[in-house]
Amino acid sequence: MKAVLVFKKILPILAVSALALSLVSCSSDGSATAACTPTKSGSASEKVTVTGKGASTTAKFPKNLSTKTTERTQLKAGKGRVAKKGDTVAVDYVVYNGTTGKKIDSNSTAAGVPFALDTDQGLLSGLYKALRCSAPGARVAAVIPPSDAFKSTGSSQLGIGANDSIVFILDVVKVSAPAKSTPTPTPAPSVSALPKANGAAQKAPAGFPTVKLAATGAPTITVPKTTAPTTLKIADLKKGSGDTVKDGDTVTVHYTGVIWATNKVFDSSWTRGTPASFPTTGVIPGFSKALVGQKVGSQVIAIIPPADGYGAAGSGDIKGTDTIVFVVDILATTR
Repeated sequence: MKAVLVFKKILPILAVSALALSLVSCSSDGSATAACTPTKSGSASEKVTVTGKGASTTAKFPKNLSTKTTERTQLKAGKGRVAKKGDTVAVDYVVYNGTTGKKIDSNSTAAGVPFALDTDQGLLSGLYKALRCSAPGARVAAVIPPSDAFKSTGSSQLGIGANDSIVFILDVVKVSAPAKSTPTPTPAPSVSALPKANGAAQKAPAGFPTVKLAATGAPTITVPKTTAPTTLKIADLKKGSGDTVKDGDTVTVHYTGVIWATNKVFDSSWTRGTPASFPTTGVIPGFSKALVGQKVGSQVIAIIPPADGYGAAGSGDIKGTDTIVFVVDILATTR
C-alpha cells in the first residue's frame, strides 16, 4: 500500500494510510499469551524517560541520541490481543528529533489514531518494528535510525538531518482483528456514515480532471494533458445536504488520489473496501481545506500542489514537484 492521508507533520511525509497498521507477529491467533518476539530494547531506547499522558506526554533523553538499528523499550505493559499481520492498531504518539531533542509532532485522542503502514518503506519500517507484538495499554519508546527512516536524504521539511535518529513514544489504544469478510464502512463512533456521496451532481470547472463513477461510487480519475495548476483548486462534484464539516471535526470519507503528471493512483480507500476516519487537522493542508465547510453527502475534487501537499520532500511515489488530485466522498462528520 502506498502513501495517502496524513497526520499533522510527520505522518504526511511517510506513506501512511488512515486505516490500519499492518503488523506481523509470530503468533497464529493474536492472543496476548501466544508467542511473539518484539524488537529488542537497546542502550538508546533505554535512555528515554516519559512522563505524563495524553496531550501532556513528554519524553526526555540525552541529545545526540542515535542507534544503528531500531530499538524498542516497553515502558508499560499492555493487556489483550497483540498486534499481528492485518490487525488494525490505534495509537497516540509523540515524535522527537533524537539529535536535537526537538519535538516534531504529537497526537492524542480518546480513541487513538488508526493508520496503516508498509513494513519495508522508510520510517514505516521503524514503526513496524516498534509496534510489533504490542497490546492495548502498552507504552513503547522507540529510537529509529535513518536506515529505517529517511535514509541518507533526511527531511528538510521536518528538520531531520541525514544522520538524525527519531524518537517515538507510542501509546497503544486498541488492537483489532482483521475482518473475516469483505470490510464494511467503519464510521466514527455513534455516527451513521453514508456508503457513498449522495448529493446533487455538479459540473466541474473547465480544466479539472474528469471523473467517472462506478455503481459502487468508486471514481476513475482522468487528468487532462495540460500543465498542472500551481495553486490549490477545489470544486464540488456533488453537493450534499448533511452536516457541515468544521475545522477539527473527525470525518469519515472515501477517496482516491492520483498524481497529475502520471495519472497514477497512489492510494484509494475504495480499493481497500473501507472508508477512512480522521480529524481534519490531521491531514495535509490541501486535503483539510477541501473538507472544511463542505456538507456530508458531498463529493469534492481537489487539485493539490506540493505547497499544500507533501512539500519538497514528496512521499513514496509522490515527488517533491508533483501535483496530486483527490476525489473525496464525505460520508460522515462528528465533533
